[in-house]
Amino acid sequence: MKKSLLAITITTALALTACNPNTPTTESNSDTASKEVVVDINKTFDSFKEKLIDDLWKQYPGYAVYYGYYKYDDVLTIEDEASRNKNLALTKMFLSSLNEFDVEKLDAGNASDFYILKNQLESSIWYAKSFRSYEWDPSNYNVAGVFGVILNTDYKDKDERLRTIYRRMENIPAYYQAAQTNLTSPTIPHTELGIQQNKGAVGLFEASIANAVKESGLSDEEKQAFEERNNAAIAAINNYVSFLESKLSQLKESGNARDFRIGKELYDAKFKYDIFSGYSAEELYEKAKNERDRVHQESIKIAQQLWLKYFPYQTFPEDPFLFTKAVIDHISVKHVKRDEFVSSIRAQIPELEKFVIDNKLIEMDKEKPLVVRETPEYQRGFAGASINAPGPYDATANTYYNVTPLDNFNDEEAESYLREYNHWILQILNIHEAVPGHYTQLVHANKSPSLVKSIFGNGAMIEGWAVYTERMMLEEGYGNFEPELWLMFYKWNLRAVMNAILDYEIQVKGLSEEDALDMMINQAFQEESEAKGKWRRATLSQVQLTSYFTGYSEIYAFREEQKKALGDKFSLLDFHNTFLSFGSAPVPIIKELMTK
Repeated sequence: MKKSLLAITITTALALTACNPNTPTTESNSDTASKEVVVDINKTFDSFKEKLIDDLWKQYPGYAVYYGYYKYDDVLTIEDEASRNKNLALTKMFLSSLNEFDVEKLDAGNASDFYILKNQLESSIWYAKSFRSYEWDPSNYNVAGVFGVILNTDYKDKDERLRTIYRRMENIPAYYQAAQTNLTSPTIPHTELGIQQNKGAVGLFEASIANAVKESGLSDEEKQAFEERNNAAIAAINNYVSFLESKLSQLKESGNARDFRIGKELYDAKFKYDIFSGYSAEELYEKAKNERDRVHQESIKIAQQLWLKYFPYQTFPEDPFLFTKAVIDHISVKHVKRDEFVSSIRAQIPELEKFVIDNKLIEMDKEKPLVVRETPEYQRGFAGASINAPGPYDATANTYYNVTPLDNFNDEEAESYLREYNHWILQILNIHEAVPGHYTQLVHANKSPSLVKSIFGNGAMIEGWAVYTERMMLEEGYGNFEPELWLMFYKWNLRAVMNAILDYEIQVKGLSEEDALDMMINQAFQEESEAKGKWRRATLSQVQLTSYFTGYSEIYAFREEQKKALGDKFSLLDFHNTFLSFGSAPVPIIKELMTK
């Protein structure tokens, strides 16, 4: 498969920086002055990175909080034209400064950081000038997330955190007023999501924050001032929700709302910046279609075996997809009870940790807690399960495994959802989200000596790692090679594969909802509720759904290459620990660093 120019450039640069320092050249590498120059360049680059990251946090103090950097925690920036122009100018300045470095004179670690930063800065410029989601995505505007982190993270005394919240709340009315000004052409799905999540945000201020203030040690004067500012914040959010509801009604009545599909040109560029792969978007799409066919064949083989177990006196249907789906449907009725969904997930985490430790698969850190909780209201509506991990500056803080309860489902919807997340798939979900998937990877990422690699985490590496661990755990004997578990793994794995196909066909080829649902139900054996949820997600995001398959396929292929190259010297534990030591860097960069 043809590699991208970017990947080739990275490979060349890292190869150059990894040369043996004792190798003779036209200018002797043993020359002390030359060595000092190289050292100075790397020290200068380290200073540049430090300055860039600090200015980044000044630009985006909310994102800084997510990474555990609290220096600017009381600042809520207002995204208006003036702030966008200021940020764009600063980003261009940093890109210009970055390009002045001779990457061939940087050591391997800094060379890889160089390319990560270059991609990040170029991406930021493209997002601001070309993608312009601030004009059409109302869900971009939601203050609740950062306030929730400040309220629930013990990085300083609770009363002090409440005072921080008070100061940060001052700009909430102006923040939402700017949002209304920015939104010139919103899409219907993003408007609906913005309404849902901001209604959830109201609950944070009306209940969680208000109750925390009442129970706090703040003075009566502080509490009074807080209540007034909190009421103003709630009013601003409610006003924004009303604005979106009115806008939504207009869009539906007029029939001329902006299409949520971004088209091939924007899609190709977004894939390039977001995924950072050796493949183009179209190449990845073709690769996914080939993998879909392979997984189908593996699924059919196991389904034939299980058909004889569950339907011993019935003949195979002629269509292999029919008997495969019949077997999947038959065993999917084994699932947890509706009201035990969250607690069942919580109970399974220690079992996964024990398996990983006992089988020496990956180093685990027992000092980094994982808290399974119900997804906060202001985060619901996008994914049923997710991870909120602390950043590298506050690595000891809790990692939250968010699981959305089935409260809003009717009985039929809940049953469909539980069949989808049946006894076997629930285990695979927990591998993916928790151990040794996202939670484990992000704990390791926070230990990376490179802040660049930790902060500018690559989505394809992060999601790809989680998908890779699903297969790796089963290959290492988790579940005792139970055919039911392997069949459900392939059904689940089809998600990652079909995600890439689905996303491209929806965003680039204009796939309809009807055809998308048919593809997911009949080709990926998904329940109707899951398929509808995936359609919704595909209308709200672009490219992100490809990250699972892209990263997974690149990580798995690299592992197999290492096995072949090292033979008996290959250690799965060493491979995993080393791979994770480079933070959340793109897989092509990790590969180069591990093989230099």
